Amino acid sequence: MEAELTALAASGATAFVGLMVTEAWTQARGRVARFLARGEDVDVIDAELEESREELIAAHRNGDEDGAADVAAEWRIRLRRALRDNPEAAEELRGLLDELAPQRSAGTTVSVNHNTINDGTYNGPVIMAHSIHDGVRTVPGREPGAR
Repeated sequence: MEAELTALAASGATAFVGLMVTEAWTQARGRVARFLARGEDVDVIDAELEESREELIAAHRNGDEDGAADVAAEWRIRLRRALRDNPEAAEELRGLLDELAPQRSAGTTVSVNHNTINDGTYNGPVIMAHSIHDGVRTVPGREPGAR
């Protein structure tokens, strides 16, 4: 059960911190603060969440991955403690996570990318990808940009 609560705390922290840098945070913040308060002053928790959000935005702006990870770790620890002290809160947290970060449907998703190729001559199809797997290799001397 401890491992399950630890995993739930990690999921919660990831979701909350992910929301902090989106427009959806303004709507989610109050609900998150009320969940986390549990007998504490909601306004104090709300202020702590806002402070974390500002730290996170600054970390992203400065490319400070460690700073962003620290914010996530802080909320992961706090959630884990809250769940340890009140295991009944796990179901409420699951419900909150389902509402704030619903699972994507298994259907097809489509995204549109606009890519530009500069320099070089290509007499055939051009495939642009972040990474290609399953044994696909380039032919020596035919890498993009080779003439």
